[in-house]
Amino acid sequence: MRFFPVVQRLLLLALILGPAGAGAQDTVALSFTPEQADAGRRAYAASCVMCHGPHLSDGATGAPLKGPVFMRKYGGHSVRDLFEIARRTMPTGNPGSLDSRTYAALIAYILQENAVIAGQSALPDDPAALASMMVPATGFSFMDYSPYTPRTVVSLPNPLDHFSPVGSDDLADPPAKDWLTWRRGWNGHGFSPLAQITPANASGLELAWSWTLPAGSTESVPLVRDGTIFMQSFGEVVQALNAKTGDLLWQYNHSLEPGVAPFHKRGIALWGDLLLFATSDVHVVALNARTGALVWDTKIGDAKTREGINGGPLVAAGKVMIGTTGTGVGAKPGGPQLVGLDVRTGKELWRFGTIAKPGEPGGDSWNGVPFESRSGASVWTPPSYDPQTGLVYFGTGNTYDTGPLLPPKKTRGVGNEALYTNSTLAVDPETGKLVWYFQHFPDDQWDLDWAFERQIIDLTIEGKPRRVLITAGKIGIYDALDAKTGKFLFSIDLGLQNIVTAIDPVTGQKHVNTALYPDAKKVRMVCPHGAGAKNYLPASWNQQSGVLIMPLNEACMDVYPVPGGGGVSGLSSGVNWGIRPRPDSDGKYGRLEALDLTTRKPIWTQRQRAPVSSGVLTTAGGLAFAATFDRVFHAYDSANGKELWSRRLNDVSSSSPISFSVDGTQYIALAVGEGGFHIRSFAPLVPELRSPPNRGATLWVFALPSH
Repeated sequence: MRFFPVVQRLLLLALILGPAGAGAQDTVALSFTPEQADAGRRAYAASCVMCHGPHLSDGATGAPLKGPVFMRKYGGHSVRDLFEIARRTMPTGNPGSLDSRTYAALIAYILQENAVIAGQSALPDDPAALASMMVPATGFSFMDYSPYTPRTVVSLPNPLDHFSPVGSDDLADPPAKDWLTWRRGWNGHGFSPLAQITPANASGLELAWSWTLPAGSTESVPLVRDGTIFMQSFGEVVQALNAKTGDLLWQYNHSLEPGVAPFHKRGIALWGDLLLFATSDVHVVALNARTGALVWDTKIGDAKTREGINGGPLVAAGKVMIGTTGTGVGAKPGGPQLVGLDVRTGKELWRFGTIAKPGEPGGDSWNGVPFESRSGASVWTPPSYDPQTGLVYFGTGNTYDTGPLLPPKKTRGVGNEALYTNSTLAVDPETGKLVWYFQHFPDDQWDLDWAFERQIIDLTIEGKPRRVLITAGKIGIYDALDAKTGKFLFSIDLGLQNIVTAIDPVTGQKHVNTALYPDAKKVRMVCPHGAGAKNYLPASWNQQSGVLIMPLNEACMDVYPVPGGGGVSGLSSGVNWGIRPRPDSDGKYGRLEALDLTTRKPIWTQRQRAPVSSGVLTTAGGLAFAATFDRVFHAYDSANGKELWSRRLNDVSSSSPISFSVDGTQYIALAVGEGGFHIRSFAPLVPELRSPPNRGATLWVFALPSH
């Protein structure tokens, strides 16, 4: 029964002594006791867990104390090195405050958690004695490499060795090889100037590599800089991969606050040497893009009050800017926030509430609802920025508390527009002050948000060049505004709705068919469905051709009363909705449409039964890429909509494709993973298209063959 401990100590002594007993006069065997490690566990829980996490490698601020990264750093080195760094740096805020015996116990616990087996002698707390002990290179896990045999480590190419800081010029006009924001650059175009892949050779696209992502809803879009691809996945996991080979370079796990469930995100940001992302417990986090090390972590909201982040950050003018969400009735009083942080330190500089307060402009637009009872106006996607106007543009959604807005009160000076729901908010990034706003769809009684991408484009209107902001709501109507002033320019109705009967050509005011308002006794057929003809999945604008290619879906809904009102209703007006085909439907629901914004007329329309489930990528090579609910990734000729290539993937994509190049090769990448509300809403229309019961998330990367 004593055989194993004796052998263990003999083997460990052999490791420390090295070949032929070399260095025997200078080294002694490492040992600690189970009781000592247990004392270290208690000390860790009292003083260290807040930084390093309950599993030693999942803390919000502390470096990992467990796993391959830790063992590569300390394995093969003197135990004194570990002891001294613990004494100099732990606990954070009061280093060196524990006694030597406790530090030795902490080291024993850390070693135990790294598969180093306890012995019969306690680990000493004398640095001189610890100097002659060595941390085994890989612990004693039977699943790891033997700690008694030297290992030759092969270094793979690391593009992060050549990572260059991201600056304003990059984000205003990204290098062709890179993809630097969720829509590539500040302007939100979603267009790549790469032209190696064309209609003539697109049929030859092959899988270059794939990478399994953490399972869960994956709506985030990867970024690429200098041959490294960065990806945020479900569960607050951020990874850096070699964009040419798919090899993992680093991974960062954010540990959520207790009781907070993970929720999908749609965008991350790069600035200087930083990678910035948002978390489900309403933090904004900055990492060193080269190493994945934490730089700063700032909490900007409270998930316990139903506040969240779904979109993602944008960096401009030295500020990290992001919007929060407040879902449903009873969310945080004051509503969602636009927040500006100092990009270097994470310090909060300003915030702006998206729900107008009484006594302020728009404060009387809530039909008499008290400020503390107002909700909605959430920010669901990352904003855009225009260096010409110096403004950042946020989009907001509706309120779910629609009941109190209907019917309108007949009180002088009181309206029911519910500002700033369904609006574009143009904000000064230096001060956070609202410069102008435009409300696209007031008093939204159908959950038809106008909260999606804001694209900054150049158009000639009435013979004059204009800087224009374009955006569409779920209803399938595009509005064009002057980017500097917010002045309404024009609207384009894509013909997939039955609510708006007329649009004022001067003001952009939309007149609605009030007979379609929710009714407590009648079923109303309303188009489109609440998941939208258009949704967060972004369109792609090709400034070269003046063509916008949009991902759309054709469906309507029956808005029907819920027995007893409230309860399970989708809106507080006491109604719910059920998806249904359009009255003129031919059974095709997915729609990709190319729109010439000079003539404001469609060029081509590509329709199929499977709903469109991804955003659109267009390229200078003349291609458009998008994915559909049947798990198929498509390439089309952007001039005529002809399908040129397709591949069936392992799951549905709820993200957007991107393009980048490494060493002269152009790649097309797409993340797939279980979708959220949007794509699940269309599933009942196509019950024959069954997704895998065991959902998976994967990053797929394609290229032309190298031979």
